[in-house]
Amino acid sequence: MIEVYPKLFVGNENDYETQVSHQTGWSIVHACKEPYHRRLLGYIGRAAPKGPEYLLAERGHRLYLNLVDTHDPAYVAKEIVDAALNFIEKGLAAGQRVLVHCNQGESRGPSLGLLYLAARTDALPRSTLEVAEAKFRQLYPTYLPKEGMRGFLRIHWNEYVRP
Repeated sequence: MIEVYPKLFVGNENDYETQVSHQTGWSIVHACKEPYHRRLLGYIGRAAPKGPEYLLAERGHRLYLNLVDTHDPAYVAKEIVDAALNFIEKGLAAGQRVLVHCNQGESRGPSLGLLYLAARTDALPRSTLEVAEAKFRQLYPTYLPKEGMRGFLRIHWNEYVRP
């Protein structure tokens, strides 16, 4: 778990389970379907049940995303990313420490952290995704996005980030 911006941390499932899960003063973005979204909604099959919490569910200071680490950016819903960025901003504004994590801490969680920094702070350069990634890797060296997350960032970069 690395603090990439004041009170904003990026990490993996183990960081959440061992360092944060029982602490107060944290807002958490669970940027992984397994096991958090599945456990919260209690589904057994391959897909989440259709309904208002199919893509995401918020419970207090926790945001549960139905986000899989895919090779196809078409499977990364913009609604999920928008909700995550807004949730991070809300948590930081409330003075919470915010952890954005996925299972391995390489793709989904760090990609959301990178996008938040580029879109909503001055912590990263905004010119291109590649320039922002190079700087982000200095903050978070294990950033290794799968093509789905990186493709989503590439496709939507100019919608989120204004140079």
